[in-house]
Amino acid sequence: MEEKIISQGIPMHARMIHSPSGKQSPIPYGKTGQYILSVDRANLNKQLLTEAGTYPNANLNFDHKLKDWNAETGMMTFVKPDGTKEEIAVDLIVGCDGAFSAIRKQFLRRSRFDYSQTYIPHGYMELTMPPINGEFAMKPNFLHIWPRNAFMMIALPNLDKTFTCTLFMPFEDFEKVTTGDEVIEFFQKYFPDAIPLIGVDALKRDYFRLPAQAMVSVKCSLYHIGDKCVIMGDAAHAVVPFYGQGMNAGFEDCIVFEELMDQFNEDFSAVLPEYTRVRVPDDHAIADLAMYNYIEMRAHVNSKWFLFRKHVDNFLHFLMPKKIIPLYTMVTFTRTRYHKAVERWHWQNRVINSGLLCCATGAVFGGCYLLMIKYPISSNMLSINVEKIWDRLGALYTL
Repeated sequence: MEEKIISQGIPMHARMIHSPSGKQSPIPYGKTGQYILSVDRANLNKQLLTEAGTYPNANLNFDHKLKDWNAETGMMTFVKPDGTKEEIAVDLIVGCDGAFSAIRKQFLRRSRFDYSQTYIPHGYMELTMPPINGEFAMKPNFLHIWPRNAFMMIALPNLDKTFTCTLFMPFEDFEKVTTGDEVIEFFQKYFPDAIPLIGVDALKRDYFRLPAQAMVSVKCSLYHIGDKCVIMGDAAHAVVPFYGQGMNAGFEDCIVFEELMDQFNEDFSAVLPEYTRVRVPDDHAIADLAMYNYIEMRAHVNSKWFLFRKHVDNFLHFLMPKKIIPLYTMVTFTRTRYHKAVERWHWQNRVINSGLLCCATGAVFGGCYLLMIKYPISSNMLSINVEKIWDRLGALYTL
C-alpha cells in the first residue's frame, strides 16, 4: 500500500522556523531527497480498513466492547451494540487498542510486569489555517514551527490546502487566556505572522472550542503473556508526538513481529518472548527521544550553537556517510534500532565535541603563538606580570 499512501501525503523536506519578527529559516531534515510525510490519519485508517476487508479470512466487527479475556485459554468476551455478549476462542490475542488499552489492564494484574505512564505538563490545541484564494497560505512542503522556548506552535499541510496548526503549551498558560481579546493579544505577542493567516474571528472562536488536551507517555514490559497474547503500538508504548514516530513505531512492531514469525516458523511460544526482548529497549528509547525532541523543537532550534552543530554534523556526514550519521537521519530514514541510534548518537556527540574542543584549543594556542612572534614579551615584563598575578591570588586566598 506504500505508493497509495505516499501519493496522498504531502512531502515536508525541512522545518521552517518562524521567528517572532516573522523571519522564516529552513532547517533540512536530511540530505536532498529525504523528507517526512504529512498524512491524513482518518484517510490512512480508511485505506487500511478497506484493504483488510478485501481478505476473505478477515472479519471486521465494529462497536464491540471488550469485556473480558483469558490469557490461558484465549477466550474473549465482547459486548455487542445491542447489549448481548459474544464469546470467541482465539489462538492469539493481539492488543492494538491504544494508550488506554483494555488488553493491557490484565497485564497489570500479573507479577513482574513493569508499567509507567507520564503526563507531561503541556497540553495541545488544534487550530485551522484556511487556504487563501484556493491555495496554501504558507509554503506547503515544510513543517512550520514557531519555537518560543517554553512553548511552540506547529503547522502541517493537508490535501485540502489547509494547515492544521497545533499549539503546545503548559496547561497553566492555556488557562491564563480567558477571552477572545486575550487570545489575539497572546498571538500578537508570540505568533503575529499567524494572525492574518488563521483569521482574527477564527482564533477567537476556535481557541475556546475545546479545552487543551493532555499528552501521555507509556512504558511497560513485558509485551506478552505466555503464547496467547501480545500488545503492540500505543498499547505497548504510547509516546508524545514530537518525533513523529508514534505511528511509525507501531508499524515497525508489525514488521518485527512478522520477521520473527518467519524466523521461528510461527511458533508463538518462541516468537512472543523474543518480540518482547527485541522491541522493549527500542520502544523505551523512542519514548525518551520524543520527550527530548519537544525541547529541541521549542527551544534548541533558537540556539546558534544548535544550528552550528547541525551544520557540523551534516558536513561530517557528507565526508564520512558511514561513520557519522545525524540522529534524526538514523531514526527517520533508516531501520537502525531506536536504542542503537541513541547509543551511537551519544558516542558521536562525545567524539565531535572532543574534536571541536581540540580545534578551539589549537586555535587559541596558535593565535597566542602568532601574537608572541609579532609582539615579543621581554623576560622582565613576564616576571612582573607573573608576580602581580601571584600577589592577587594570595590576596584572594586570604579573603
